[in-house]
Amino acid sequence: MNEKRIRIGIAGFGTVGCGVAKILFDQKETIQQKTGANLELAKIVDLDITTPRSVDVPEELLSTDIDDIACDESIDIAVVLVGGTTAAKDIQIKMLQSGKNVVTANKALLAKHGAELFSVARENNVCIAFEASCAGGIPIISAIRTGLAANDIERIYGILNGTSNYILTCMEQNGDDFPDVLERAQELGYAEADPTLDINGGDCGHKLAIIASLCFGCEFEFADVTYEGIEKIAITDIECGREMGYSLKLLGVAEKQPCGEYTLQVSPSFVASDEIIAQVPGPFNAVSLFGNCVGHTMYYGRGAGMMPTASAVTADIIEIVSGNSKQLFDNLKLKPREETKPLVADIKDQQKRFYIRIQAKDEPGVLAKMSSALGENGISIRGALQQEAPAQKNYVTVVITTHKTSRNMIDDALKKIDEMNIIAGEPVCIQIVEIPGDEG
Repeated sequence: MNEKRIRIGIAGFGTVGCGVAKILFDQKETIQQKTGANLELAKIVDLDITTPRSVDVPEELLSTDIDDIACDESIDIAVVLVGGTTAAKDIQIKMLQSGKNVVTANKALLAKHGAELFSVARENNVCIAFEASCAGGIPIISAIRTGLAANDIERIYGILNGTSNYILTCMEQNGDDFPDVLERAQELGYAEADPTLDINGGDCGHKLAIIASLCFGCEFEFADVTYEGIEKIAITDIECGREMGYSLKLLGVAEKQPCGEYTLQVSPSFVASDEIIAQVPGPFNAVSLFGNCVGHTMYYGRGAGMMPTASAVTADIIEIVSGNSKQLFDNLKLKPREETKPLVADIKDQQKRFYIRIQAKDEPGVLAKMSSALGENGISIRGALQQEAPAQKNYVTVVITTHKTSRNMIDDALKKIDEMNIIAGEPVCIQIVEIPGDEG
């Protein structure tokens, strides 16, 4: 690779691609001063090159033919900003096989086919840089691979999706219902026209699989993540949780269990309101990592958007130019999939605390029956909250928090309670995440 003149091709000229082009144009001199390299944008390929963009690009740089990057031996780095896991995979493999280092922001692709892509890169003596795949502008990948390299990381807690965090923040602060906030998030550009992956936990799950792989040294995949989203969250639960001292977040949690197994979960979770991560507002992201040497570290910032993500992409370009990415990539040794898969534990067997909301009949003996059903399943009640029933109503809202138990035991108890014909509707069950203190 030419140390002074580095030619770059961008495949995918959407929001992030525009941001990367803008940085390469506007920050050219600053980057050259810092790196000693002249970063030259050589080609931009997209199926649509006629729609006006937010950045002005010379017409000769634009193409609809991916071979204009792949087959151009003068192009050193391919920035692949194509979404999905089909065409994006084919493009990345083509770039790697043509001898180009690849920068990607595609978390879904890495979470599903990362091991295969890494293998192709190594076969062709190039690297894949992927800082922008997790948490946007937050340099979490760099922190794990360099700053925390001396640590055995045992726990990860992350707010990894700004759309969901924005929605939950608005519900908590303004008392707005989920559908109304989702519509507003779309109007503001925080949510896609199809927000499914953001609100169902899938996007967060992709990122958690990547981060957990680096932290724990295993080839985790998206299939290893148990996930659920925020679609069913009611304002009632947020209000009841707040009264009991909790904030609700869509939290990605990965933990190394004492037995050596691992759990990876994304779910709506109550966190004590005085925890730092509970106070992360709006569209921001945050990741807490616990290392055996450094203790608790937390990384906070904008997890999406054109310029924060483009910043991470450009940082990867610079790391490739410096040689750091190739060295780190060559030394990235993950436990192979056949050894990793048996270590993924069933999250429903793990000991957690839970919040349970039930619409119970407003008549004598009902609470005793529910308590008995919980007790028979080995579930101990830690706290309870009952709202006074409105006049002429036959049901009352009852909220229970438990001591540590398993979700399987909770499900068995709730099934028994349902069979008693003393509740209305489906009970709501949300886990309570207790973030350990930093013992230094």
